[in-house]
Amino acid sequence: MVPTLWDKSKASELKAGVEELVYRSNIIGTDRRVCNWGGGNTSMKTIVKDFRGRDVEVMYVKGSGSDLATMKAGNFTGLRMEDIRPLFEREDMSDEEMVAYLAHCMIDNKHPRASIETLLHGFLPFKHVDHTHPDAIISLCCADNGKEIAREIFGNRFVWVPYVRPGFKLSKMIAEGVLANPQAELVLMEKHGLVTWGETSGECYAKTIAIINEAASYIEARENQDKVFGGVKYEALPAEVRRSIAAQVMPTVRGAVSDEKKMMLSFDDEDDVLQFVGGQDSAELSQVGAACPDHLVHTKMVPLFINWTPNADDVEGLKVKLKEGIAAYKEQYQEYFARNHNDGDVMFEAAPRVILIPGVGMINTGKSWVMAKVSGALYHRAIAVMKGSTALGRFVSLSENESYNVEYWPLELYKLTLAPAEAEFSRKVAFITGGAGGIGSETARRLVSEGAHVVLADLNLEGSQKVAEEINEKYGENRAIAVKMDVTSEEAVQAAFAETALTYGGVDIIVNNAGLATSSPFDETSLKEWNLNMNVLGTGYFLVAREAFKQMKVQGIGGNMVFVGSKNSVYAGKNASAYSAAKAMEAHLARCIAAEGGEFGIRVNTILPDAILQGSAIWNSGWRNERAAAYGIEPDQLEEYYRKRTTLLVNIYPKDIAEGIAFFASSKSEKTTGCMLTIDGGVPAAFTR
Repeated sequence: MVPTLWDKSKASELKAGVEELVYRSNIIGTDRRVCNWGGGNTSMKTIVKDFRGRDVEVMYVKGSGSDLATMKAGNFTGLRMEDIRPLFEREDMSDEEMVAYLAHCMIDNKHPRASIETLLHGFLPFKHVDHTHPDAIISLCCADNGKEIAREIFGNRFVWVPYVRPGFKLSKMIAEGVLANPQAELVLMEKHGLVTWGETSGECYAKTIAIINEAASYIEARENQDKVFGGVKYEALPAEVRRSIAAQVMPTVRGAVSDEKKMMLSFDDEDDVLQFVGGQDSAELSQVGAACPDHLVHTKMVPLFINWTPNADDVEGLKVKLKEGIAAYKEQYQEYFARNHNDGDVMFEAAPRVILIPGVGMINTGKSWVMAKVSGALYHRAIAVMKGSTALGRFVSLSENESYNVEYWPLELYKLTLAPAEAEFSRKVAFITGGAGGIGSETARRLVSEGAHVVLADLNLEGSQKVAEEINEKYGENRAIAVKMDVTSEEAVQAAFAETALTYGGVDIIVNNAGLATSSPFDETSLKEWNLNMNVLGTGYFLVAREAFKQMKVQGIGGNMVFVGSKNSVYAGKNASAYSAAKAMEAHLARCIAAEGGEFGIRVNTILPDAILQGSAIWNSGWRNERAAAYGIEPDQLEEYYRKRTTLLVNIYPKDIAEGIAFFASSKSEKTTGCMLTIDGGVPAAFTR
């Protein structure tokens, strides 16, 4: 059952009008059992003053491209009702003609483009209208006996509209049905959703929830938990086991679904998913079709269901089935496109958006982590609908051709053209060691600013979490994650890359940046100090690069490694033999990996910075005092000392190094590997030769 979220005290503080409409819309969208992500629409009709001071009846309706849960006043479109009402007398109107007409009805050209379902609201003679996609209602509307069941639940209070794609015709059918039935309280749209109304915003919302719960109560009374999805065929594996399996297979999946463009992945093992993938009938049921037209754009017509018997010891067998399954799915999708395409259609990526694995869960794909999660969120709704429909009768969906026409609907394709162009690092995952420090955090910000998702790996978990939170606040949910990692621990490094795979599907860029520095005269350099430098700067860089190399090789879509070396990689620093030797090893290790990685499209390059004092844990430790002592100056004189020894007379900052890293990680250097780039202001002693 769906709870009411209407807060009378909060609603009473709102201004009557659009502010109240925003509130109603947000609480409708908050519960995804009521309305899909990005779907549904709400409206209100009111009187406003026009630019000449005249009273004009205006309908405010959700504009195209927003989501009810998060939309604000600026996401609604205001249209003059005196321009809309005459359309009801027309026999028909094409989508293109309707959209063009509605543009002339808008009271403000800064408002968003009118939705394709605008006339659904405009033709109904009610002040407040909700159109939603509740699980319980769509279960009814996607059952083969749905109309008969609706009579049992609602008597003569409903209008049933057969499936028609949204637009003028559907809007007119709904209004005509309501006008012909004085007892009507709701409209049920076959394979689509629900329409309700009210005299006030509060009444409208209350009616929406009440109608949903009437249907939900009827369905729940008829559900047999032992027979859901035909009963249990496979039990879910233990949580740690299934997550471990997902982490192991997701790089394989990511490589298989990434053709011309890379895809981001997300993993989902919530209870309803596990119940569905383990059901006796689920493999067949999942292939019937989409539960709602709104789903198609994000989930495709059907998911990929992997025929695999859950077994923690058969991960390699699962990888084979995933590769074969994805290849077969892409071939079938190409055939589906060939059978149904219209002149001028350009095929989307053929890979699945939803992959179901018995005992393990669901893997979703998308151009970003957020869009992968949207595919998953919509498939949760599909699972709920299939569960409800099969409790009532048989689950049915759209025909193949209509599914295609919805997926490639010109109006939906037009929305895609409004999206901003993808940036340099869109669809890429960057793993940055030393992510809490000056260079690491600045690099993360730089890469995320051009579309990347980043993993901030650092022993200082609190510091890296702070950076991740800052990035996510600015750029959106889960664009950055923080992981605690000791680069000298093989287990910790492997666990961090497993977490990366589980979160995003794999890795495209690594920035080997974690470090430390010590300073001692050579004859006073202890074995402990020597080993510390070698372990962190040598072994640490090796372990991170090796695990990244493995993941990149499995993905088979190339990769980039950028090592943050030092001026000391090529210059024998005074009183720094351990540090300088380790830094030299880093630079040569990078060249060795570059030599082996070329055939797999893996590039490896090195940045050689010098004296990055800002935001550095190294320079805020004893290293500052040690280097000052080596040069015979005071610690607070170091910045000026380093500036004056450069030929350009400049200081070097973390953002300068981040810019060099971004260059090596980008397509601008796509034919460069095994290279060293010096960013030190020009220190002649460190000129490479």
